[in-house]
Amino acid sequence: MQYMLIMRSNDEAVEAYRELPFEQVIEAMGKYNESMMEAGVMIGGEGLSDASEGFVVDFSADPPLVTDGPYGETKELFNGFWILDVASKEEAAEWAKRCPLGPGSKLEVRRVQGVDDFPADNEWIHKEEGWREEQAARKAGA
Repeated sequence: MQYMLIMRSNDEAVEAYRELPFEQVIEAMGKYNESMMEAGVMIGGEGLSDASEGFVVDFSADPPLVTDGPYGETKELFNGFWILDVASKEEAAEWAKRCPLGPGSKLEVRRVQGVDDFPADNEWIHKEEGWREEQAARKAGA
């Protein structure tokens, strides 16, 4: 089963992070990532740039409204993610609890749906399977 660990931080956590030596943050995250790679559970993961570089597409308007960051009130920012391939929800939770985050940070853990979660007779599901195979072939050839 695949799970996504979604890193969320509030303003307090962002400020605390800015006060830590960058090398300390990189080392802690590097060791965490390395432990997951050595265990064979980490499929991927990335950190995200500052929210001021992002934008939001709001679909409550027609046409959708694009708003540049930084955002008004930030209760939680989505700062990065990992994708894990583990045997169970409990194993995903154990890995999440090891993440080197501090007060004001949270990890939301969600199962990544697979092709088996959708109707087998749907043409778009079949097309997506084909697209994934094409992407894998492109990556292999690159």
